Formats: sequence, structure tokens, C-alpha cells
Amino acid sequence: MSSTKPIGIFDSGVGGTSIWKEIHELLPFEKTIYLADSKNAPYGKKPIQEIINLSRKNTEKLLGMGAKTIVVACNTATTNAIRVLRSNYNVPFIGIEPAIKPAALHSKTKAIGILATQGTLTSDLFHQASELYSKEIRIIEVEGHGLVELIESGKRNSNRTKSLLRNLLKPMLEHSIDYLVLGCSHYPYLMPVLKQILPEDVQVIDSGEAVARQTKVVLKKSNLLSSEKETKPTPEFFSNTNPEVLASLINAEENKFKVSHLDF
Repeated sequence: MSSTKPIGIFDSGVGGTSIWKEIHELLPFEKTIYLADSKNAPYGKKPIQEIINLSRKNTEKLLGMGAKTIVVACNTATTNAIRVLRSNYNVPFIGIEPAIKPAALHSKTKAIGILATQGTLTSDLFHQASELYSKEIRIIEVEGHGLVELIESGKRNSNRTKSLLRNLLKPMLEHSIDYLVLGCSHYPYLMPVLKQILPEDVQVIDSGEAVARQTKVVLKKSNLLSSEKETKPTPEFFSNTNPEVLASLINAEENKFKVSHLDF
């Protein structure tokens, strides 16, 4: 596998661009291809086998585009499908899981909140991580029902989104959480609204930076880090629905990024 080939990234829609941004910032000389499977968003309430099938479909599309490694920029797909992907395809996979560990280790109130999709909260991988840290920490899990759909439709800063978030966060705040873990790659796009709702002493954690660092580690270990140090390649973005929301999230026009519709 050539080190000049692209990093492939997929998510159940546009949210994984929050992960892409961290990777692009840390590894600016790596070519990246992003797939937004918005047609099938959200993955959170789908049966496990369907999540696996969609993840395989996205993986095979990226491999067909020459991807040297694949970032599963979706919590639900990671927790339900990454083991299957790793056993069926001969490229490195990097997943994304809720950052329970740092929140649990640093919490002073001994209470943390986790906002995630149903598919993540009910997965075996999530339960294993949650049980590991819930012995001394109270973990308040809340399903972010409806949030992905609002973000996918470009309504992340709407009054409806603010009202929904207030209701979702209420049980967490009643238990005096001091950390909120975002367990879906879409949710970092809610930060402006979260800052309006959350008390100043509540810290918000997502997995983006950690995933970027792990991507670099995996590429280096596999001898796949790009040797290019002069010309920054232009990233490519593909959506299987209207690409306008995707384009707006990454400021495509300003950054001169290519965003295309692709049926996959």
C-alpha cells in the first residue's frame, strides 16, 4: 500500500466532519476522502446487522477510491461494526468511542453525563467501557433522540434544537455533572448551543482530537504516513443526499473544498 494514497473517512452523515477537521489539522499533508452517508442517517436506531451492512458498504466504496486506512467517524458504527470490518478487510481501521475515561478520571462531583445515540448506548463496547468506570462515578446516559436529524437538516442552532437540548440535559444537571461526554460525532456541532445551556463549570469532551492522534500513530506504525511536506492535497467530500449542509459545515466555498453528490 502506497503512503500517498488517501485516508478514507465515513460517517452516517455530516457529523464525522468534526473528526475530519481534527485529522486535517494534525495531518495537513495527508489526502483525505470523506463519505457522508446522510441517506441512511441516523444509524443510532437501526438493527446491528444493518449498521454492519452499511459500514461494509461505506468501507468498500472508500477502498475502491484507494483508501490506505479507514476512519470510522461514527460512534454507532464503531461500537457495533468495527470488529467485523477489521476481520474482513486488510487495511487499518481507526474507530471513535465516547471519551468516558478522561471524564471519569477528572470528575470532582463524581457524576458525568453521556449524550449519545441509542445504537451507541446499547452496544457491548459501550457497556464494557461504562461498567469499567461506573463503580465510583455516577454516569447519566441520555439518548440524543432527534439531534442528528436536526443537524443533518441544517437546524443545529434553531430554537427547536435549543429546546430539545435543554430537556435532554436536565437529568444530567440535576445530578450535578461536571463533565459532558459527546458520544456522537454530530454533537460537536452543537457546542454553541451547549455553551448557552450548560453552567460554566461543566466541561464538554468529544473524541475528535484523540482520534486524530490515533490516526497518526496507526499510519506511522504501518509505514503509511505521507512523505509529502510541500503541497497540501485538496480533500474530497461526498454525500449521497443534497451536499449543501455538508458544504456549509466545512466552509467549502471559502476553503475551496470539493463537495460532490455521489450515489453509494
